[in-house]
Amino acid sequence: MQRILCKAIFVRMNEPQDPQVHSLDARSLRGLAHPLRMRLLNALRRGGPATASQLAAKLGESSGATSYHLRQLAAYGFVEDAPEHGKGRERWWKSVHMGVHFDEELFMDRDPEVRGAADVFMHELANQHTRELATWIGTRDDWSEAWRRASDMSDWTLDLTPELALELNNKMHDLVESYRALAPDDGTPDAEQVRVHTHIIPTRTD
Repeated sequence: MQRILCKAIFVRMNEPQDPQVHSLDARSLRGLAHPLRMRLLNALRRGGPATASQLAAKLGESSGATSYHLRQLAAYGFVEDAPEHGKGRERWWKSVHMGVHFDEELFMDRDPEVRGAADVFMHELANQHTRELATWIGTRDDWSEAWRRASDMSDWTLDLTPELALELNNKMHDLVESYRALAPDDGTPDAEQVRVHTHIIPTRTD
């Protein structure tokens, strides 16, 4: 089992379902597996409700493109209207779920389009992590010394069996999840949204 955990896309693979997590099937995967749609969903989950124009400015896209892809995300059940934020004719959008559940069986679907969508989906998640790390490196001097000391970019190489790797994976994710209960109150000095990436992947030395 592999899990890719983040507050925005928040992907769980082959785990029991949570009512706040949308289970991807072949149809919904095809609807989500698009770089801009995944970036839009990420922005709504991390930044809260927004309009197509606001998202276009944030992502460097045209409002026509963001409007179209938001409607597609809505058609597949990932976003919905947020009328409580609307003013006049402005259409506000919000994410429906806190994350998605990805079944690795989708990689082996008989339909090549589904297998291709699974590949696009996973590569875009990897690209998202890369963008976030690059942004941190490029802006780290804008942050306080305390946040620079608290940040981390580490990697290890271990010799493990699949069973031990799964145990390590579960323990790491349980530890990260335990910190949700420790979230500071709104307005706490120096409190910021923090992104945590984990990757456990086998490699070969040849």
